[in-house]
Formats: sequence, structure tokens, C-alpha cells
Amino acid sequence: MQHKDHRYITALIENDTVLIKEIYDKFSPKIKNYVLSNSGSMSEAKDIFQEGLISIFSKATNSDFVLTCPFEAYLFMICRSKWLNVLRSSKKRKETNVDLEGFNSVEAECQCEEALLTEERLSFLERKMNALDTSCVKLLKLSWSGVSMDEVANKLGLTYAYVRKKKSLCKSKLIELIRTDNDYNKYLE
Repeated sequence: MQHKDHRYITALIENDTVLIKEIYDKFSPKIKNYVLSNSGSMSEAKDIFQEGLISIFSKATNSDFVLTCPFEAYLFMICRSKWLNVLRSSKKRKETNVDLEGFNSVEAECQCEEALLTEERLSFLERKMNALDTSCVKLLKLSWSGVSMDEVANKLGLTYAYVRKKKSLCKSKLIELIRTDNDYNKYLE
């Protein structure tokens, strides 16, 4: 069931400046406090908050996302995960102050994990796409954008038959790149 805080998701999607300002005013101090009390700087805290909002926006615009928990808990879980990744990658810092009171929500944690997995999968796909030659990337992106194959052929100045054949070859190459990557199994459900 959709949580009443879903309005914040709608605000991010629709660029509602009034509610987005409310998000910053209401939720950023807690995220900043968490990062600052766990070896972070003010700049890093602001970056983590912004990255958290971008993750939520990305998840909401790329699926039929429905918020089923408080927005604050969901945002905190995403920002906390992102900050823990920063701490792990630096290896010299560690999380020292874990005050999850008011944030601990099983639903938020599940939605957070799902959003982060989706983000990781998209990043993985983007890396594999970048390994293709530019003509394949352009062809696949055009064909996946909802444009008909006739339009793709016209835009690329190629014949319909060639575009269909090339798309098939490009998809096969992309699938091969994905399946042969050591991280492939990590992204399977």
C-alpha cells in the first residue's frame, strides 16, 4: 500500500520546487549529522544526501515504484548504504555512530536494497554498453528508445534489413559481454 510520504516521490519526479525544498529542509540535517558523526565532512554529507535523492529519483522514474514506508526511513537507508560504501572504499575510516532510532524500517531497508541493486545493474549494463563499438551503442540506444526500426534505419542512413541484422549482432555481443563478466551472477535475482 502506498505510504502518505509518496508525495515526496511525486515531487522529485515532477520537480515540485516547494516540496523538494521541504525535503532538503526536513531530511538533510539528519543525513548530514549521520555522515559528520561517522568520519565525514560537510561536503561529503551534502554529496551523500544528493546521491540518495538521485537514487530515489532514478528508481521512481525507471519503474512503477510505490513508496510503502516513510520517506525519511527510505532516504536514510539509501544514504547510509552509500556512506558505508565510501567508508569501506577508504579503508581507514569506519562507521562509529549508528543511531538508527526512527529510521529502522524493514520496508525501507527492502526498498533501499532494491533501489541500490537496480542502480548497480544499470551501472553494470552501462559499462558493458561502453565496451561495444560506438555504432552498436548508437543503434541499440535508438532502438530501445521506442523508435521504430524504420526510423532507426532512416536516422542512421542505413537499410532496414542491415539495421535489423546489426541490432541482432550488437545484442548478441552485449549479452556475451554481460554473461562472461565475473560480476554477472551477482546481478541475478
